[in-house]
Amino acid sequence: MRCVIVGGAKISDYKRARSYLRGDDYVIYCDSGLSHMEGLGAKPSLIVGDFDSYDDPHLDVETITLPVAKDDTDTVYAMREGMKRGCKEFLLLGAIGSRLDHTLVNAYILTSLENRGCHGIIIDDHSEIEIVSSMAEVDDSFPFFSLVAMEGDARGVTIRNAKFEIEGAVIGPDYQYATSNEPLPGKTAEITVKDGRLLLIKITG
Repeated sequence: MRCVIVGGAKISDYKRARSYLRGDDYVIYCDSGLSHMEGLGAKPSLIVGDFDSYDDPHLDVETITLPVAKDDTDTVYAMREGMKRGCKEFLLLGAIGSRLDHTLVNAYILTSLENRGCHGIIIDDHSEIEIVSSMAEVDDSFPFFSLVAMEGDARGVTIRNAKFEIEGAVIGPDYQYATSNEPLPGKTAEITVKDGRLLLIKITG
């Protein structure tokens, strides 16, 4: 079972977002993420939130009301709840927006998931974002991609079939030189990481 977590950040391209959804997804709407319910056309399996930014719609759906003063954001709470219910794969929508603090915390959710043997991907209007700790590919339907070090050095980083190729390199937070690469036309860029992990951001255009 895959858990889809819907946050309250702006989604403009609902058609694109809907293309990632599956009929058997376990869908958690977080607080103002409920504003996306009609656009996504996905019924909630669970609603969580402190309802400080969106009124509780009192739907006939399991709802967990959280306190406003808490350690976890609504989205982090939803991640924990999804794992408790047996989900190993996660898709986050409405997670990248104008609030940089929430955006960064949501990006680190991907790290939290990896630490717990799960995997997540974040989709926004312009990109796909995930953690790479061993191997990943970027086909040429994505005109650009970047690798970002979020937690210490990643070593043995190799990129092939791309405009800028590297072999066995080190990428760390203090020198982010793997930004805005491009798959070669008609090729699929191949990324390997021997030690550590990187945030892979694939840009749709």
